[in-house]
Amino acid sequence: MSGLIEGLPDAVEEENSTIPLEEFPYPANFRIPFDFFVSKKYKGLGTKGFIRFTDSTSNLVYTVQKLSHKSAADDPHCIKLLLDSYGNTLFSINRVSKGSWRGFRGNGEEKDLIFIVDKTLDEFKRTEFKILVGAENNEDSKTELRMKGCPFKRACTIYKGDSIVAETSLMYKLGIGKIFVPRNRFRVTIFPGFVDASLVASLIVIYFDGRKLWI
Repeated sequence: MSGLIEGLPDAVEEENSTIPLEEFPYPANFRIPFDFFVSKKYKGLGTKGFIRFTDSTSNLVYTVQKLSHKSAADDPHCIKLLLDSYGNTLFSINRVSKGSWRGFRGNGEEKDLIFIVDKTLDEFKRTEFKILVGAENNEDSKTELRMKGCPFKRACTIYKGDSIVAETSLMYKLGIGKIFVPRNRFRVTIFPGFVDASLVASLIVIYFDGRKLWI
């Protein structure tokens, strides 16, 4: 699974620069943690915002698009797309029921099912999820992850066994002249040993699914 970025989507008007694929600074064998920065971008006054992931130099990496359905019987919040910076769909994130999601490679073909996420705990100060990544019909090839934290505090940690895959944190500037950083902007740190950054981004989208501050 690829976590690399490419360019800038025509559908998203961004002032940020982009990084060509061959110059992406975080290779598969990276040895130190690296950060993405998550925020909500608005195209204009009164418009609904969309989530974007940028790197430490403000280059656009991923955006999140919500699909709208023409049928009133369909839930307009049940499908979200994780796009690379060219606008190509990396993952289709389908909420199949309350507390259950399916992630598909690309636009959501059943044969391209990549991960299954189920919420196992839902409390005001704590939520937990079980994640299965891998082939649908091959139990031996699946990887189990766990995701837990407190959405209100923008705190989320993803585990593989006892190892931390990624974690989020709010950003603060210290000192007398500290600058206020809004709560709809936070950092995602990905640690060495798990190279699919796009999968991590998809799980972060699921973690905050349904929160009005997001999408």
